[in-house]
Order: sequence, then C-alpha cells, then structure tokens
Amino acid sequence: MMKTIKAGNVKIGAGGSLSLIAGPCVIESRRACMELAASLARLAASEGIPLVFKASYDKANRSSIRSFRGPGLDKGLDILAEIKERYDLPILTDVHRDLDVSRVAEVADIIQVPAFLCRQTDLLIAAAESGRAVNVKKGQFVAPADCINIIEKLEGAGCKRILMTERGTCFGYNNLVVDMRSLLILREMGYPVVFDATHSVQLPGAGGDCSGGDARWVPALARAAVAAGCHAVFIETHKTPGKARCDRNNAVPFNAIRRLWRELRGINEIVG
Repeated sequence: MMKTIKAGNVKIGAGGSLSLIAGPCVIESRRACMELAASLARLAASEGIPLVFKASYDKANRSSIRSFRGPGLDKGLDILAEIKERYDLPILTDVHRDLDVSRVAEVADIIQVPAFLCRQTDLLIAAAESGRAVNVKKGQFVAPADCINIIEKLEGAGCKRILMTERGTCFGYNNLVVDMRSLLILREMGYPVVFDATHSVQLPGAGGDCSGGDARWVPALARAAVAAGCHAVFIETHKTPGKARCDRNNAVPFNAIRRLWRELRGINEIVG
C-alpha cells in the first residue's frame, strides 16, 4: 500500500494532491531567496499548490573548486528558518555530511540526500534518525530496482517517512536520460515518488568546469512523469536563470511555473 508523507501542511503520496517542490538550486543571497520564496508562496496560494520550498545552503558537489557553494550551514539555515516562519512553507534542503544532519533537522521538514551520496550508509542512517522525512535522490549510476537497498537502510534506522526521487540515468558522457519505467518500479516499493524535472535535463560536466543543461525539455519530461504516476514534481526555478550561480542552464524561469503547473495538474486529474 502506498504511504503518505506529511511535511508541514503538505501531504505527498496516497490521498495527497500532486505536490510541487521548488526553489533555487542554492541560496545566492538572503534577499534573492526571500523574494523567490514570497513569489512561490503567492503562486501556491492562488493556484492551490501543495508547495515545499527547496534551497541548498551548501553545494558540496559542484564541478569546480571555483564554483559558488552557498552561504554555508549557519547563515543558510537562518535564511531557510525565516522563510519557513514568514511564509508558512515546509522546507527541503540537502545535506552532504552526517555531522550536519541534527542541525539541519532543527529547520528542515525534509532532509534530502543528494544523488551522488545515495549509497552513503552513515549519511542515510543519520538522516533516518533525525525524525524528519527523508528524500533520497536516486543516483545516476543506480538502477531503480536497487533502491530497495537504500530504503532498507533508512527503515533499519527507524525511518518510515521516505521519498524517492528520479533524476535521470547516465547515458554516455555528459548526458542523462530518463527511463519512465523507473517511476513505476520505485512506486512498487511503497513510498511516494518524486520526479526531478530540472536535474533530469542536466548535462553533467558538459560546461567543462560546470554542468550544462537544456531547460527546453523540462515541461515535456514533467508531463510524462505525471502521466506515469509520480506524486510530486521537483523544479529548480529562478527569476533570471541566465544569472543563476548554479544550474542556470536547466532552471525554469519563475514566470513559466504557473502555466506548467496548470498543465501538470490537468494531467494528474486525468490519470488520478
């Protein structure tokens, strides 16, 4: 039986509406993050969107040593806590070190384990023991059926609030491809499934010292994933993607979210 995961006032899974996880790849500044959160909160209120706000305080897996990583743990969590309180939005952020989990759990409703770290047992156990919901990005190198091992690690540490996210699979060098069967295989494990529409169009390392991407394909893949039966869609967005300091090539412009969401909601209503 499919479980339902609650984060703040948002329910993801059986009995819940299609949910949206959205925000910038990384916190670029307090002002920019607050402005985007305010815009997303207004959009969610006007469209009736079950929204989880996502932003990273530190991107420890950037391609280059020169890449912007974010404001860091303390300052970043302060900004996320302010967004949570001011706009009454549940918060998702990713954690790269098990040592940071307890501190992050003070603010985040959902702790996210990045794709590159999805098999890191100590990190998974720490996230599971935090008392928060845990979203695991399926690694680009992991077959969907093998994710049962990830789930068993989390369950073994006492976590029953699990989300699994599909974000594409390595397809040669500097390219990803999405196998929509993955969503169905992950669903069979009994936990809600998220489709990461923006990282699925990423071109890892294609920029030399950064990742490339092609945001043109986000709407088509998101529509297909909702038709296949995902429970939430993960979209990184930015007011001016071309100026974003992380993942600028695959981020969706904020002004395109409303139209895309209406399309996704319509598909979800048809497929149930």
